[in-house]
Amino acid sequence: MGKAVNDEGLDIIFRQARSQNAWQDTPVSDTMLRAVYDLMKWGPTSANCSPARILFLTSPDAKERLVPHVLGTNAEKTRTAAACAIIGYDLEFYERIPELFPHNPEAKDWFSGDPVVAETTAFRNGSLQGAYLMIAARALGLDCGPMSGFDNAGVDREFFPDGKVKSNFLCAIGHGDPKGLFERSPRMAFDDACQIL
Repeated sequence: MGKAVNDEGLDIIFRQARSQNAWQDTPVSDTMLRAVYDLMKWGPTSANCSPARILFLTSPDAKERLVPHVLGTNAEKTRTAAACAIIGYDLEFYERIPELFPHNPEAKDWFSGDPVVAETTAFRNGSLQGAYLMIAARALGLDCGPMSGFDNAGVDREFFPDGKVKSNFLCAIGHGDPKGLFERSPRMAFDDACQIL
C-alpha cells in the first residue's frame, strides 16, 4: 500500500486550494512550467496514450492572441495571469503509442482505424491530463484558474490551425490574488454523489 500524503499536502492540493480569479504581478519561470509538466506527465492515461498537448502562453503578445476568443471576465484573467495554458488533445495521439506503450506497440491499431474512438479517447485522457496539470501546479506552489468560457473553434483556428489538435479547456497559472476570491462554494456530500454497490 502506498504512503498517504500528509494533511498539509492535501490542503495545498485540494482542501485549501481555490480557483483563482485575480493574479499577483509575479512571473512564473519557464523552468517552473517545465517542472509542472515533468510532474503531471506521470499521471495515468489509457495505454499510456498521453494525448494532451499544452501551449503555455506567457508573453503579452501570445495572451492577446487568446483574448478575442475568451468570454467576459476571462479576458482579464488571461491577460494578468503569469501563464495561461491551453490544454488541447491530439487527435493523432496514437502515432506515439509504439514509443509510449512499447510492450504492446500494436495498441496503436485500437485507435488509428476509428476516428470516433480516437477522439473519445483523446478527449477523455487529455481531460485527465489537464486535471493532473492543476494538481502538479498546486503541488509546486502555484495557483490555478481553470476556464471553459471560450470559443473552442476560434482558439483552434488561432493556435492549432492544422486541425490535429483540439482545445479542451484553459487554465490560468500563477500566484493568485486573494482579493479576487469569492466565498467558497459548497460541495456535494458522499451520499449525494456516490453509491457503494
